[in-house]
Amino acid sequence: MSRVQVSVVIPVYRSESSLRPLVARLLRVLGRTGLRHEVILVEDGGGDGSWNVLRELQADHHDRILVIQLMRNYGQHNALMCGFRHARGEYIVTIDDDLQNPPEEIPKLLDAIQTGQFDLVYGTYGSKKHSLWRNAGSALVNAFYRIVFKNAVTISSFRAIHRPLLESIFPYDLNFTFIDGLLAWNTQRIGQVEVEHLPRAAGRSGYDPRKLVVLALNLFTNFSLLPLQVVSWCGLALSGVGFSLVLFYLIQSLRARIIVPGYASTIIAILVVGGTQLLALGIIGEYLGRLHLNVNRKPQYTVRAMLKSHTSDQLNTRKPAPPQAARGRQYAEHGSDSQGP
Repeated sequence: MSRVQVSVVIPVYRSESSLRPLVARLLRVLGRTGLRHEVILVEDGGGDGSWNVLRELQADHHDRILVIQLMRNYGQHNALMCGFRHARGEYIVTIDDDLQNPPEEIPKLLDAIQTGQFDLVYGTYGSKKHSLWRNAGSALVNAFYRIVFKNAVTISSFRAIHRPLLESIFPYDLNFTFIDGLLAWNTQRIGQVEVEHLPRAAGRSGYDPRKLVVLALNLFTNFSLLPLQVVSWCGLALSGVGFSLVLFYLIQSLRARIIVPGYASTIIAILVVGGTQLLALGIIGEYLGRLHLNVNRKPQYTVRAMLKSHTSDQLNTRKPAPPQAARGRQYAEHGSDSQGP
């Protein structure tokens, strides 16, 4: 039997109402491409009825759909890593579950990546149909990405990845995952194509301002020492200001022009220096805290249940085994709906 050519990986979070139309449109589009395909949906502990819908969809399309349920909410990027480790396609497409990325745009990504010019292709939007704060958060993450990786592309959750690049990130099994950073670490052949972006059909975004800030922190603390370097430069600058003031007042003292220092200047100096010290400690603490959690092997994800066709493994055996940390946390596989201990 021929190998799977395209795998579509979808993290699912509180999207009960959009799953059926999403899968119907997705299978229709993939069918028109003529490529052998599979769809992998990872339910990321949303707590709604999404898992029941996924079970029904898998029963209706058991030859093309794999569904995975995680033990709790681990975040979009960790859910994607779970889906990646079960994907068998030569090209892997990621798409959101809210229908803001039309499945009909997938052929654009596939056409771009199949030229062989790119290892990774992003779908970028001429106009994003998000709220103002959501667009601001995305702009911040993209700005950080360009600073850290020196790449001018606009990243998004709608992307196509060539399998050799995908396999290069499989050894990463730590908790604080940022997919785009891991991919950028391994290639500079990154492209983008413009695609349509639609208003959200139902529900609300799973990303609030706090989660966007955490995502930006994951980018910086996992892939760059820039925050520590910025704090070091701030400390150096404040030290320079301090020594300059010492020299100034020494000269004033020698010239008998000492004036009584004011209360406001003293308080301002204390607040500026104290605030900078606390900021430095906070950034260092962020790095140390992440190291602590990763040393203690905080799991990247834990699989509760998995539903797939018994014949699906016959299509392609090239899928690498998950790392030991992830492999030891998968409780149910191969068409089973049993629960973990």
